[in-house]
Amino acid sequence: LLIVFAPLSWVLAFTMPGSQWVFLAASASLIPLAGVIGLGTEELAEKSGPALGGFLNATFGNAAELIIAVVALNQGHVELVKASISGSIIGNLLLVLGFSFFLGGLGRRSQKFNRTAATNTSAMLFLAVVALVMPAVFDLTLYGSLEARPPAIDKLSLGTAIVLIAAYAGSLIYALTADRDLFRPSHSPTHHKSGITTSTAVGLLAAGTLLTTVQAELLVGALEPALKQFGFTELFVGVVLVAIIGNAAEHYSAIAAARRDQMTLAVEISVGSSAQIALLVAPLVILYSFAIGRVTKLFVAVTIA
Repeated sequence: LLIVFAPLSWVLAFTMPGSQWVFLAASASLIPLAGVIGLGTEELAEKSGPALGGFLNATFGNAAELIIAVVALNQGHVELVKASISGSIIGNLLLVLGFSFFLGGLGRRSQKFNRTAATNTSAMLFLAVVALVMPAVFDLTLYGSLEARPPAIDKLSLGTAIVLIAAYAGSLIYALTADRDLFRPSHSPTHHKSGITTSTAVGLLAAGTLLTTVQAELLVGALEPALKQFGFTELFVGVVLVAIIGNAAEHYSAIAAARRDQMTLAVEISVGSSAQIALLVAPLVILYSFAIGRVTKLFVAVTIA
């Protein structure tokens, strides 16, 4: 039902340009669009086999966050990009995983999950966090401040982003050859065939991605009026609103799996999504920032968070 907010946001943008209501409508419309992208990806994964399916899951698992980050970076909202990346990682690990444990445990004495699966994903997440912190440590150690912008930081930022993407690619190859996706499960034990054809799934994925791009443009474009009207900061919008909106579909999937006592699936969705953002989305945004000349601000901002 929330998809009706997409055309509503267009009407508001045409009749009330610069209104805070455009921001609210665009934000609400991103929730079902994230679900549409997830549905199209899951259906393609079911029909294409474990190898291609795992690749699709890993690639499009956090498409909404990447699109929002790129659009915000293009418009110069570096604080929003920093906050959304940090918020997505923290939100999945604390909010979603914590809610899954809490709600899944209601009415049950204990729950179990696969230790090996959780350990693999957590190890990759730890690697990503250490890599993202290194430029800030470098700045503090040599210059005593995070405000320094030496050329060495740019080189370290670029090299770190490349290493993270390489580590992500290696882990993805391992996951595919092991017939298992470490970053997002390609199926659920209770998954039922939906009857959606491959062409329909492709159409859903394409339409969802295109509409997400349009709505992200509207959301970021209406950011300034919303900040003034509601007293928000870019840090709050990125850490709380964008992080929750972009991951809404996965949040629901993780909590629903926990209520069905499928804790392995819930842990993989929440922790795996955080690892994917840290290993793929953040480095891609950093590389993109190099291309448009905003790297000095972006990477240090991400590491501070």
